[in-house]
Amino acid sequence: MTLPRPLSDAERLDWLRLARTQNVGPVSFAQLIARYGDAGKALAALPEIASRVARGKSITIPPTDQIAREIEAAARYGAQIVASCEPAYPALLRLLDPPPPVLTLLGKASLAAEPTCAIVGARNASAAGRKIARDMAAALGKAGYVTVSGLALGIDGEAHAASLASGTIAVLGGGIDHVYPGQHDRLYAAIAEQGLILSEMPFGHRARAQDFPRRNRIITGLARGTVVVEAAERSGSLISARMAGEQGREVMAVPGSPLDPRSAGTNNLIRNGAALVRDARDVIEVLSSLPLLSVSAPPSDWLAPVHGDDAVIPASELARVREALSPHAMPLDEIARAAGVSAARAGAILMELELAGEALTYPGGLASRSV
Repeated sequence: MTLPRPLSDAERLDWLRLARTQNVGPVSFAQLIARYGDAGKALAALPEIASRVARGKSITIPPTDQIAREIEAAARYGAQIVASCEPAYPALLRLLDPPPPVLTLLGKASLAAEPTCAIVGARNASAAGRKIARDMAAALGKAGYVTVSGLALGIDGEAHAASLASGTIAVLGGGIDHVYPGQHDRLYAAIAEQGLILSEMPFGHRARAQDFPRRNRIITGLARGTVVVEAAERSGSLISARMAGEQGREVMAVPGSPLDPRSAGTNNLIRNGAALVRDARDVIEVLSSLPLLSVSAPPSDWLAPVHGDDAVIPASELARVREALSPHAMPLDEIARAAGVSAARAGAILMELELAGEALTYPGGLASRSV
């Protein structure tokens, strides 16, 4: 792993321009940096990639002045923009494969370096679930843990409110300045003053439904373990639990009545191996057995860089990988096997197809056809 280093102003502009480029997600960003060495060289290579792959379509790269305005707007708001290669970037999040390229931080950035635990759950939480979340967050705070959640109604809001004094981190689905839901405007203001708010999205971005899985990935990535208090059988909290497991983080769940549909998801998590926790003491027992940083899944070999002649992709290989893609996300090794190429090669090809708007790549080694 490369040692963290601060970026110069020019490097920051390039890094942010690449991160904000059309169709560049965390996986494609990591591929581009691995292939070209830095963001400036990657930006210079994008037109050539577009001419080879995009079949007449161009890749929209934000101009420098647009990115400069974003940096200035964030600074006026009191926030800072941090790249994943910089020392101020949360260390646990940097271990993700790959990490979000850029974060905007508002508040006490040092909280992300403290022992952390995520608490998530149902928006339409029961009175009992809300009390469990409050009591758990408050007790974890007294024990020295910072609570991480998503500022949603229900369990998230209770966990944040109960841990304001001890330390809480709210991860947003929209830009750092977009308070969602609006009912949490006062809680947002309190966290901005006493805790930490962060977002992967550009300043001014309004959250859309497709942004919340990325937000959930950051919530679990910031924490050594995730507690699910209440969750229906199909809910965002279960997506968070799955992501935590994929990241090598501990998944914990509070059991509930089999008669309450809000407990169906948590009970299934326990049945499938999640740690059963009743209160903060159970959570601390689980967390105290974990190392501070060595909790991430092993890196994906398909993010290995390609250089020189290997970076020149024949049209026949491009066509085979394109043909192997499904509308449903499939493991990278399955796509590579169907296309008759190595996993690393398939990853490089998928990066180019994603830039062309023909593929979607996901953290965890999955990809699909863009629909």
